[in-house]
Amino acid sequence: MTDHMTIQDVAPIVRYLASGVQTMFDFNFPIFHDDEMHVQFGGVRQYAGFDVVGAGQSNGGRVTFDAPPPQNTIVTLMRRMVIERVSDFTEGGDFAAAAINTELDVITACMQQLAYDQTTMLHYADGEETAMTTLPLRAARAGKLLGFDGNGDPVPVAVGDGTGVPVAPDFIASGIGAVPRAMNIKMADMVSVKDFGAVGDGLTDDTLAFQRALAAHACVFVPVGVYQISSTLRINDAQMLCGAGQGSEIKTAAAIDLVHLAGSYAVLKNLKIFGGNVGVRLSGVDGPCVQNAVSDVTVWQAQTGILLDGGNNASKPVYWNNFARVLVAQPFVNGIHLMRQSAPGDTPNANRFMQCRVYSLGATTSGHGLYVEHGSFNNSFVDFESNVNGTAQACVRCGGGSNKTLFVNLYTESFNGVPNVRLDAGSIETAIYNLMSASDGAAIWDFSGGQYSAVNAGYPYKNRLAKSICGDMTSTLHRYDTEYIDTSGTVTLDLSHSVHLVSSFGGALTVKLPKASDAAGVWMVVKKIDASSNVITVSENSGAGPDGRNYYLGGENDYVCAVSNGAEWFVIATNRGAGNTRYFDGSGLYPIDMAVDVYLLSSFGGAMTARLPPANAPEAVGRRVTIKKTDVSSNVITVTVNGGSGPDGSNQTLTAQNQCITVLSNGGQWYVVGRY
Repeated sequence: MTDHMTIQDVAPIVRYLASGVQTMFDFNFPIFHDDEMHVQFGGVRQYAGFDVVGAGQSNGGRVTFDAPPPQNTIVTLMRRMVIERVSDFTEGGDFAAAAINTELDVITACMQQLAYDQTTMLHYADGEETAMTTLPLRAARAGKLLGFDGNGDPVPVAVGDGTGVPVAPDFIASGIGAVPRAMNIKMADMVSVKDFGAVGDGLTDDTLAFQRALAAHACVFVPVGVYQISSTLRINDAQMLCGAGQGSEIKTAAAIDLVHLAGSYAVLKNLKIFGGNVGVRLSGVDGPCVQNAVSDVTVWQAQTGILLDGGNNASKPVYWNNFARVLVAQPFVNGIHLMRQSAPGDTPNANRFMQCRVYSLGATTSGHGLYVEHGSFNNSFVDFESNVNGTAQACVRCGGGSNKTLFVNLYTESFNGVPNVRLDAGSIETAIYNLMSASDGAAIWDFSGGQYSAVNAGYPYKNRLAKSICGDMTSTLHRYDTEYIDTSGTVTLDLSHSVHLVSSFGGALTVKLPKASDAAGVWMVVKKIDASSNVITVSENSGAGPDGRNYYLGGENDYVCAVSNGAEWFVIATNRGAGNTRYFDGSGLYPIDMAVDVYLLSSFGGAMTARLPPANAPEAVGRRVTIKKTDVSSNVITVTVNGGSGPDGSNQTLTAQNQCITVLSNGGQWYVVGRY
């Protein structure tokens, strides 16, 4: 805006009759900002599809439309300003001529606007004395015409009271307590787009009829038909646009946002939406876009089916909107997209999607079934399905600007390696409960660094703790899944329990571990808990058994603990293991390496020296070891200590078959604790 704009005596409005070809229309009055230019087609304001040039110019400017207005449409260009003062002059500050000129220009323009508004009003002639100008009360004038009494003052007149207007029959609803209502009032409860000239034949451009209906009424009905639209249909605060189901189709071939929920508490339901750059857009224009409801709506062949856009203004958030039983079919980019244009715009927050579905149905979807690019504080998707073409990037994607997104009973399906759920770096606190991942890509493709929780979600590891991997877990109370068995005969264990407390009181029992190849990484315990003499045999189903053999639990509290590596079972703890023994047949020096507890030595080939390590050797301190002569020869086995005297201070000899010595180190000396 220049600092020398002048305000001429020109009405701030101009009208044209559209030719159907012309796209550029001049206006001869000044405007200060582009948004002061209000454009109307046939009295209905247009919000998009045109550009304004000339703001700040004294002689006006030009409005250029993306497409020619329909032929014979009255195109109105008018200046509408918000009458307010947001500037102030500081006491003792600079007093620039440009600033005062701008203030005076704005005041003059506002006065012109008020003057124009007054010229369009009904008013008393200058030569007539004014009389009463107050309307009768609402209850008195409801359902009546406005007339004038003998003094010329306004009074309510009943329909048919000498006015020549035919009397409409009253309407009375069925049921106790129903009251008569004039039919014209009853019919005004909900208007149809056909009341404003819509045809619904799939050929006629019905845009203006829809816009006029929405401009005039809060509740608009769309009868069965196919309605061609060429400009965005804007639904404002507390309005409702509803149809008769899938037979009520709103369709466009233009690259537009077909339906725009621009305010709050609006309703869109029982409709089929077809085409457009965006099928249904939610974003605040004059204020927040909150608590809107979209239900029983299908959106077909839009580039993006449903878009929630937090914009670039934090005072126009997209919060608490509700979607139920919505189908987005054949989207070409994204099925449902939550985003914001830029900061300081707010992310879409706390929006609810119940029983909604995105289905490519053969269309080439290049983006995602669901893309939560930006969004915080429990945007939730319950009983949600995303079934997309193999050309998509993901069935569901949480972008780096997503926070606390909730999924419950999520179904995803695709092919060609498309991931079921993708979590970008920066996404945090995503929660996924009950994921049915039918795509052949990753169930959860995580770039977030584990910033998510999942229950019964994922493949091959489902976080229902039936089969899962935990990198770091703190457990305040650990409970083993325990099975109690009291029977006889044969029991084959499955993978449902890890601890098995078994009673063979009723008779001998064979307990078979699962096949090792079916139980990789599984840890199992079998323990005999009864005092009977009946033996419990622990074997393997279709395998050799733990450590390649059967284990026999014959006494109360006998047990065996084994783990499978996927090929065989290995015993890691038992009180029924084979002796820890080594056998050697030779002569000369034999070092006792303390690797086993019992050494069975044969000196049949010649005299032998069994040399113990020093008593203070790490492998000897506190250890007990038994050495036994097993051969029938007279060759002596002498037990010595490396670097010191023998056990009990002297060498010990084994001279006959089956002689045995047991020794113990206290860290300073070897002691004999048994000999026979």
